Amino acid sequence: MPPVAAGPASDSAPSSDGPAPAPPRPPPRVPSVYEYVDYRAFLRDHFAASKILKPQYSYRYFSRRAGLASSNFLKLVMDGKRNLGAGTIECFARALKLDDAESRFFADLVGLSQAETLVERNRAFERVAANRRFRAARRLEGPLFEYLRHWYYPVVRELAARADFVDDPRWLAGELLPPVTVREARAALDVLGRLGLLVRDASGRLVRGEPSLTTGHEVRSAMVPVYHRQMIERAGAAVDDVPPDERDVSALTVCIRASSLADLKQRIRRFREEMMERCDTETEPERVYQLCIQLFPLSRGPPSAPPVGTAPPRPESPPRGGAKPRGARGRPGG
Repeated sequence: MPPVAAGPASDSAPSSDGPAPAPPRPPPRVPSVYEYVDYRAFLRDHFAASKILKPQYSYRYFSRRAGLASSNFLKLVMDGKRNLGAGTIECFARALKLDDAESRFFADLVGLSQAETLVERNRAFERVAANRRFRAARRLEGPLFEYLRHWYYPVVRELAARADFVDDPRWLAGELLPPVTVREARAALDVLGRLGLLVRDASGRLVRGEPSLTTGHEVRSAMVPVYHRQMIERAGAAVDDVPPDERDVSALTVCIRASSLADLKQRIRRFREEMMERCDTETEPERVYQLCIQLFPLSRGPPSAPPVGTAPPRPESPPRGGAKPRGARGRPGG
């Protein structure tokens, strides 16, 4: 029998015949705002931790500290039923005891969540992603984060499949539609090379690499929507900027049963795989295209019907490898 530490006998003394008691759990930590991309999630976690650390902490307590008339406003914001305006952002920052830098970052998170236009949302995301303390929190680092941060990174990787590809930022900047700056093109080459998405072959030519872009769920949930929004913006511009004989923009509006959604999504996935297989057989590719497949509700369902999208969720998948062509097909066309 292993020795037992000597000490005064008591009913709570550890027994040599049973497992040692688990060490006490450390108290919760009030989270840092830099660990989040969703300001409502930050508010929920901050409130939960504060409630444990200070039992008297409540919605009314928070409202008094923020100088708000409504004692339930914090709950409504956390539940997504109310938004924050410029004035209430300052009130919340004061109640959360955020310093000036943290308050500005909190305001950027609010802007990212509540932006009314794609341009405003992208600008807010750029401010969030550029924050050094946010990056230092290590909650959104990883290959996928860097790869999908800018719409033209996957495009640059695909351009490397062209026989006349030139490993030069000036040439590259002018080949993209719309053009990017030489500095942006140089950064794209650097990032893609570091991630192994562009590699040197035996002859020293820069070609596409095939690494696995995997990372945590938070990275995917934050970055994939940003990527899709950027590409949807590019698709909208193409309607005006690209001649009809060089594009296919079409739509199909239908009325279906909610139970049919899972089958439609499965058909789209099969079509996407067929398109991927078809494009992968190109031996002398010439131009990078983007194919965006979009299926989303435009009306509410009847009260008796289950919500649209109640089929088992499937993770939203980023583009495989590079930005393979993705787009919309249907009626009417244009």
